[in-house]
Amino acid sequence: MSLAVYRFRLLLQAAEVLLMNVGFVYMLCNDGKNVLYTGSTGDLKSRINHHKRRYIPGFTKKYNVDRLVYFERFASVEEAKYREKQIKGYSRAKKEALIVLENPIWSELSCEHLD
Repeated sequence: MSLAVYRFRLLLQAAEVLLMNVGFVYMLCNDGKNVLYTGSTGDLKSRINHHKRRYIPGFTKKYNVDRLVYFERFASVEEAKYREKQIKGYSRAKKEALIVLENPIWSELSCEHLD
């Protein structure tokens, strides 16, 4: 194996480690926009897919909450979990203001570009 290939593989491994440590906090709503859910994850694309396919039992499945309307990216899952707890403590009005700041018309966001 050449030195260049070896270095490239090391860079790929380092990138994978960095990506695994990324965290997200996100907010979902239902079609009527009258139910909000706040969560955190290390893999936003996969988690949203689970919500959409109703793999996760509980609140989001029961209330059909699967439209991604807000997310924040963090350097670690721990930071995302801390932020999730902050947001969960917010009033409905404060959560809506946070969404409107980034997504004024509450469009369903795509996380495809996060790959």
